[in-house]
Amino acid sequence: MSKPKPAALPAGTVVGGYHIVRKLAAGGFGVVYLAQDPQQQWVALKEYLPASLAERASGELAPRVKPDKLPLYRLGLKSFFEEGRSLAQIAHPSVVSVLNFFRENETVYMVMNYLQGDTLQDFVITARDLKREKVLRESTIRSLFDEILRGLRIVHQHKMLHLDIKPANIFITNDNRAVMLDFGAAREVLTKEGDFVRPMYTPGFAAPEMYRRDGALGPWTDIYAIGACLYACMHGYPPSDAPTRIDKDRLDATLARMRSTYSDNLLEVTQWCMALDPLSRPQSVFALHKELAHESERRYSTLSLADRIKLQLESLKGGAR
Repeated sequence: MSKPKPAALPAGTVVGGYHIVRKLAAGGFGVVYLAQDPQQQWVALKEYLPASLAERASGELAPRVKPDKLPLYRLGLKSFFEEGRSLAQIAHPSVVSVLNFFRENETVYMVMNYLQGDTLQDFVITARDLKREKVLRESTIRSLFDEILRGLRIVHQHKMLHLDIKPANIFITNDNRAVMLDFGAAREVLTKEGDFVRPMYTPGFAAPEMYRRDGALGPWTDIYAIGACLYACMHGYPPSDAPTRIDKDRLDATLARMRSTYSDNLLEVTQWCMALDPLSRPQSVFALHKELAHESERRYSTLSLADRIKLQLESLKGGAR
């Protein structure tokens, strides 16, 4: 029998001067509420509440944590608080805005702009179900990820990683902005520390190094996830997870089937981002963004990548004679 999830705070609860209206979402690491600030403005209020470490009965405010889990709970709480502090320093339209963060009820709350719209995942699923040749148009994909990469570049400049980029965490607002949500610093700390070994990554979007306790994480880890998102926008489904790809990689074959639908450049960028070896990927968002901006390279080839490389080699040999 699975352990019951900690109860969300009921409507009408006031924390830090914010009046909770209703629960918006809940995940393994917390609960997000729709709330009003003291000026009656709508905000999203995110509460640190890791379901595997904390308990809370209906009507209670503070989570209850068993003594043996307390060090890990506090470690994640500290990371969540520092994440709030870091995000509050970033002002970019493609990064969720943190307006405030505070401690109360033996946990931490992060106050963010309340966004209205739908996730990229919603758009991909809707488009996929229409069974069109192209899930999303290439111009749409390029425009969307141009925005996302501008925001991600700022995040990395602040020495932060997202660690859970996926279509469900990219929000398309009603005024057509693409915004990254749900950063994963606390999740990463809890994954790497102690005996806490439940997988906290999203299969298909998590880079191979996220599956290893000794895996070196860096900008290249988020870049793998960007590649997986590009893939999902073209294919309609997530790519195979990293362990499956390591065992038998079908990425190239799947991308090859899209050659006459999407440009060589977009397919090659996706392939580059999703290299299993971290050193074979773009090492910075700047390098990736520069390559994705190559509008002039939108060829739509029916040749495989291997065939095109052979042709290039043959032409080089011919020129050397």
